[in-house]
Amino acid sequence: MPSTFSQIYIQIVLAVRNRECVIHPSWEEELYKYITGIVKKKDQHLLAINGMPDHIHFLIRIRPSCSLSDLMREVKKSTNEFINESKFTKHKFYWQEGYGAFSYSQYEVDKIINYIKNQKEHHMKKSFKAEYLSLLHDFQIEFKDEYLFEWIE
Repeated sequence: MPSTFSQIYIQIVLAVRNRECVIHPSWEEELYKYITGIVKKKDQHLLAINGMPDHIHFLIRIRPSCSLSDLMREVKKSTNEFINESKFTKHKFYWQEGYGAFSYSQYEVDKIINYIKNQKEHHMKKSFKAEYLSLLHDFQIEFKDEYLFEWIE
């Protein structure tokens, strides 16, 4: 019986509801480990994860049998519960509705891993809004402004 061979790389972008800057350096590493655990439990491979107080990026190698929307639903639901039960924030934590998902080839993986690892330096020069709009334009994704993340100017 033939097997399925694939190399599917997806960069995910999640934003905190209302773009609140609540992901604190004192617990962001715990959050990243928790997300890594969810991805591993679903038999996928997380290659890089990092972010800012109001959003995160992570790169996964995903199997064709995995539903990305199911995986993201589980990541968001479980991390909401984890953050709230751990009382990392004063108020109830939620991710914004939706997420960004951008695919890459094997040849781009090292560049994207570096990009994710250097999020804090990257955002000294470029806002999240500019970054996200750039991704949407680079990937030629059509969108309506009212369905984008809520922006804080």
